[in-house]
Amino acid sequence: MGGGTPPAVARALACGPGVGDSLAMTTTAPQPTRTLERLDPASGRPSRPVECDGPERVAAAVRAARDAYPGWRATAPAARAGMLRAAAAAVRAAADELGTLLRETTGRLEGEARESALVAADLFEEAAVAGLGRSGRVLAGDPAALDVVRREPRGVVAVITPWNDPYPAAAGLVAAALVTGNTVVHKPSERSDAPGVRLAELVAGALPPGVLEVLSGDGVTGEALVAHDDVALVAHVGSTAAGRRIAAVAGARGARALLENGGKDPVVVDAGVDPAFVAEQIATGAFTNAGQLCTAAERVYVVEEVADAVVAALARRAEQLVVGDPADPATTLGPLVDEQQLAVVEAHVAEAVAAGAQVVTGGRRLDRPGTFYAPTVLDRCPDDVDLLREETFGPVAPVVRVPDFDEAVRRASQSAYGLAATVFTPRLDHALRAADALDVGTVKVNAIFGGAPGGSADPRRGSGGGAGYGPDLLDELTVRKAVHLEGL
Repeated sequence: MGGGTPPAVARALACGPGVGDSLAMTTTAPQPTRTLERLDPASGRPSRPVECDGPERVAAAVRAARDAYPGWRATAPAARAGMLRAAAAAVRAAADELGTLLRETTGRLEGEARESALVAADLFEEAAVAGLGRSGRVLAGDPAALDVVRREPRGVVAVITPWNDPYPAAAGLVAAALVTGNTVVHKPSERSDAPGVRLAELVAGALPPGVLEVLSGDGVTGEALVAHDDVALVAHVGSTAAGRRIAAVAGARGARALLENGGKDPVVVDAGVDPAFVAEQIATGAFTNAGQLCTAAERVYVVEEVADAVVAALARRAEQLVVGDPADPATTLGPLVDEQQLAVVEAHVAEAVAAGAQVVTGGRRLDRPGTFYAPTVLDRCPDDVDLLREETFGPVAPVVRVPDFDEAVRRASQSAYGLAATVFTPRLDHALRAADALDVGTVKVNAIFGGAPGGSADPRRGSGGGAGYGPDLLDELTVRKAVHLEGL
């Protein structure tokens, strides 16, 4: 998802490698019953297991959505919008329950998790309004005839979403699909199965039977869904590897894939900035949700003139974070989602340090139950390490010192990803140059998160393709049909 959104919404909409878990697609033959064991990330104790749906359940869910499609498509748009508003009310009323579920499952801070649920409710309401104005257009043709371009729903839409912020990621896609007349089969990540299933239950309760179906499972379940012939479009938020697999499987049978995948978002810091302000912004981008956001600040390019001051202020801010139980309101940094994600962070930091990066603060797993990693600032990072090339998804701010602003922009542009970027500068000419030069879906200037509602952006390269939200998302979920009428 790109484009502009208010800060709280932008943080909530940020996604991540949700299917390197639920979408790391595999060609393993589906099994009828499988159980995935999960651990509480804050304590390391066993958590609720995930019962994976097999091929029969996948087929049944798609069949139910397919059978419900004609009636849902024929439902008046205003009536569909009214049901989405009812779904929004149900989600809003259950925000406390949903927040606790997300905290218990992924380690998200309780307050942030509840806010995430409320953002999901807002997205259903937003779609209910926006969907009423996207019906097509009239063409300037023969005055004795009528030419129109209709926008029609695609059919059954598969929505596959990540674990790190499952409520807004699901709500944005599900709401857009529903309001435009599609039916939906939703598969949340197995890393956040309980929150995803509960959200879908609340929304489905406001809809006719079959209009929204939900599945539980990992990549095996996901591949069975993506490969089903009756799925017209797959909308996926998650890892780049999973997105590419989805595109291949869907594309092989002519289905459309809408992908918002990984990011390696850079931050460019110009000379003349306020170091304390910039450090606070970078810390927000690097440490919110323990860095587990696809739009996290994962690479920081700082002009040498201000580098000492920015790095020192950033380290002080990292050391002020309170690491602890995500249920405790005093906690400002929770755990990583699981051991698998922690291992990625440890490997990336270890390689960078071995290559010459300097640990200013952090740089280690914390000696306590659960999957906690210390908020980390690294200085003088070399370019040729995974910490600057691959999505880390952890509470790490790697700093690269550069001689000037142009070099910072050049280095920031060298990435296999193209989701978003942030620029801190006191100069308008530098801001405009960077906005033009950075080949990403979203460029933010002097704010790590932010923007007006309704913006749309297309991620680039390994970050996927297609509008992730905003008015253009409604167009992605419909198809155009030209109609010519005369002689009537």
